[in-house]
Amino acid sequence: MSTPADAAQNLAQTKDQTALTSVEAAVLASNPNDASRGQPTAAAPSASELASTKITLLGALKHFPDFPIPGVKFIDILPLFQDPVIHETLLRALELQVLEFGEQAKPDVIVGLDARGFLFGPSLALRLGASFVPVRKKGKMPGPCVTAAYEKEYGTDFFQMQEGAVKPGQKVLVVDDIIATGGSAAAAGSLVKQLGGELIGYLFILEIPVLNGRSKLGGAQTVTLLETNE
Repeated sequence: MSTPADAAQNLAQTKDQTALTSVEAAVLASNPNDASRGQPTAAAPSASELASTKITLLGALKHFPDFPIPGVKFIDILPLFQDPVIHETLLRALELQVLEFGEQAKPDVIVGLDARGFLFGPSLALRLGASFVPVRKKGKMPGPCVTAAYEKEYGTDFFQMQEGAVKPGQKVLVVDDIIATGGSAAAAGSLVKQLGGELIGYLFILEIPVLNGRSKLGGAQTVTLLETNE
């Protein structure tokens, strides 16, 4: 038979458990980590947020007429990295763009092209929980490499990737700052396939549509973050 003292003790324990549950809920609500796995949980894709970030980024670009030759209007992406807030906005926009690919196309590896793909590729890979693999000009990396050729306006050039950098079956997204003729991006895709990776697509910050670089990418999903009228 319970006594008044027992009842009081049970009531106190119930209050303690309720308080603990409330505290745990508050902690979980404020913690960006997934409680079950201890891993960062990516924010859900938001069309309105992505549209807003694109407007901000477009406003940060700089334009230089007659560079590198007369008649060409050059779009400079480097200001996107000069302001920490704009830099963070760029990474968030790229992350949202990748999330729109869908869960089935979440990359295991981000491949960045020499050299401007190195500016944001590693940071994007880190946000996505993916590895980063560089593609470099021939002769720039040690050890056994696979090689792919591509045509430039003045002749043939070569890209390389270290053997084993991409594992067979891994899903790979290739990133670079601009797609122009598409030759270098296609070469990077070839390297991924040589190593047995699954090429899920390409992601660029800008595109020069008149050069029709997409036509060289074999129909792979190709996304440009920012659209300009240049």
